[in-house]
Parts: sequence; structure tokens; C-alpha cells
Amino acid sequence: MSKPKLFLDSDIILDVLLEREEFYEASARLLDLGDSKKIHLYTSSLVAANIYYILRKELKSNKKALECLKDLIDIIKILPVDEETMRAAMKTGFSDFEDSIQYIVAKNNALDYLVSRNKKDFKKADMKVLSAAEMLEKLEF
Repeated sequence: MSKPKLFLDSDIILDVLLEREEFYEASARLLDLGDSKKIHLYTSSLVAANIYYILRKELKSNKKALECLKDLIDIIKILPVDEETMRAAMKTGFSDFEDSIQYIVAKNNALDYLVSRNKKDFKKADMKVLSAAEMLEKLEF
């Protein structure tokens, strides 16, 4: 059986990097599984840029934010957002354009799941969208 390929939305990654207590454990477990190569983790270049921006503000340090981002891209493959992605995202009918971009990136790269804490934002998705906790249950590691 092939390793599952998961797209991680920004909230899942930030839950770990900012140690958001209520959500930390499940999200950290997914990153650990990716780090140990039991699953494949992906996100978009847009998410990576947003994460850097938020970390720089929260940590009040460019250097620390860049260190976190470097550690992150050692575990998670960053997928590009290009003009074709943007045009396709405009046609999804999603109420949030950023979410539609994430969805198109995941779909265009034939990923198995999109993992987000905001599943309701992906109602129109025709792929599986799960929370980190639900994903862990499905993986059965």
C-alpha cells in the first residue's frame, strides 16, 4: 500500500509552530509521521509565505521565523501556485479565495486528503477534507 499524500492547510502547521494547545497534539503527530516518512506531506507556496508572515509577527523575529520555515520545508514538500492554479481557483465557487487555491493545488497534484481545521470552508470540494484528529484515526498508526 502506498503512503498517503496529505495537503496541510496553514492552520494545521501553525497549530504546531505556535503550540496552540487545543490543536497541537494531533497536528504535531501528523508532522512527526511526515518527518519519519510514514506519510507524504505537502502544502503550497502561498501557505509557506503566509506562515512566515504570521510567525514573524508572533515571534517578533525575522531570523526565528526563517528558521521555523526552514525546518518546515525539510518535512513538507512545497507545491507551487501558478497562473493556471489561480485561474482554476477563481472558478471553484468557494467563498474564500485562499481556500480555493489550496484546494486546487491539492487536487492538481492528486493528493489523497486535504487536512484543515476549517472543513466547512471546503464544502464544495470533491476530495476528502479531514481535521488532523480525523486524519490520524484514518491512518491507524
